[in-house]
Parts: sequence; structure tokens; C-alpha cells
Amino acid sequence: MGNMKLFLTKSILLLLMLLYSVISAAKEVIMAFSQDIPPYIFQKDNKGIEVDIITAALARKGHTLKPLYFPLGRVPIAFKNELVNAAMGDIGVDLNSHQGFYADPAVIYNNVFITLSKNNISIKTPEDLDGLTIVSFQGAEIRYPKWLAKAKKENRFFGVSDQLTQVKLLSLERFDVVLSDRYIFKYFVKQLNLVSDLDNIHFDEHLFSNSNPLDYRPVFRSEKIRDEFNQGLREIKETGQFQQIYDFYLTY
Repeated sequence: MGNMKLFLTKSILLLLMLLYSVISAAKEVIMAFSQDIPPYIFQKDNKGIEVDIITAALARKGHTLKPLYFPLGRVPIAFKNELVNAAMGDIGVDLNSHQGFYADPAVIYNNVFITLSKNNISIKTPEDLDGLTIVSFQGAEIRYPKWLAKAKKENRFFGVSDQLTQVKLLSLERFDVVLSDRYIFKYFVKQLNLVSDLDNIHFDEHLFSNSNPLDYRPVFRSEKIRDEFNQGLREIKETGQFQQIYDFYLTY
């Protein structure tokens, strides 16, 4: 009887020690995200494809995510200034020299040029953008210099963080071309349709570059958390949770 009590006591102590080690290893990851980019980021609710995937991958190792939101161009600046200990992407700024450890890509954006169908614009080479005005997400000129450097130099390029504005500017013919992720653009077209009539406006998509997964890597200040995030990301892909998150928001 005495041996049984001793065994139970040791077992409970061991379980408590294991529980403590798990809890003590869990960290709050403060990550810089862009402000609202539906369906990837819904800032008000701390939800969206991007936020949910990062949350799920970190949760696999007991970590919790605390999102902080910035204009897109300030996301790497927040990391460099140590306002956060992780960042969702670097917007073309190398964060290796700022104690940044790059993780595997979590979300890949499908950026395309978008024009009004009635304008019959064809975009197959950078020269096809000559003379056209372009509105895009912030930092696009850094990511796609081959396509946008000339427009930037000639003041025909305008970067905005509010991507609803892109749809409005194109629909009102204030700009000739939008550069956007196709799902973001479609989401905002759907939202505008609720308050104004866009049914008679048709858009053309122009694929100009294959998405580079390396452009969309989360960055962590901790190498250990980066490694655990990568493992968690693999696990949610294997279990189907990753695709379930995408499916939920793309029918939002």
C-alpha cells in the first residue's frame, strides 16, 4: 500500500512537472500584421485567413498570437524597431540583419493587374504599362521593380494601404490599372455591390508574374519559435485545418 502511494505521488509530481514545462515554454507571440486586408485580415475581429493560419500553427506548440496592426509599409519597421517579436512578411526589406528568422510561407498572395474590360487594355510586358496610371498596395514597387519602376519615377504609381480604395478608384476611372491580390479585389467588389451598382462593370485580370512563396514568409525574433511554427504549419496542412481555413473565408 505504501509503495502504491509513493508511486502515485511520484506520478503526480512528474505530470505536474511536465505540465509546468509545457506552460513555461509557451510564449505570447506579438506579430505585426497589415491593417485590414479582407479576406486575409479582419483587424476588428483579429480574424481572417492569414491571422487564423498563424494562430493555428503557433497553437500546435502552445503559443498564443497577439496581432498588432500597422500600415503595410510599416510592418518591417515595427520589427526593426522592436515593437513586435514577429512580423507577417517583410515587404521586400531584409530582416536577417535585425535578428529575424524567416519561417516557411504561410499565405501566398495571387497578385494580378486588373483593368476595366471596356478599356481593352492588354498587359503582357512592362512596356504595356507605359502611360498608364497604377494604384496598388504599399511596397509593390519594391517587390516588382521590373514592372513598376518607370511608373514610380514618372509619378504614375500610387500605393495605398486601404485596398477598398483601389476598387473605387478603378471603378470611377481615376486610375487605369489596379495591382492587387485577386481574392482581395473580388472581396471588395462584392462589398461595394452591397451599397452601389457595380453589376454592369466588368474587370479583366492580367497575370504578369508567378507568385514567389519567399515573398510571404513570417519572420520571428526567436529561432526556436520559428522552428516550432514551421512544425505547426506542417501539421495543420497534414490534418486539413489549413485548407478548411481557406475554404471558410473564400466563401465568406
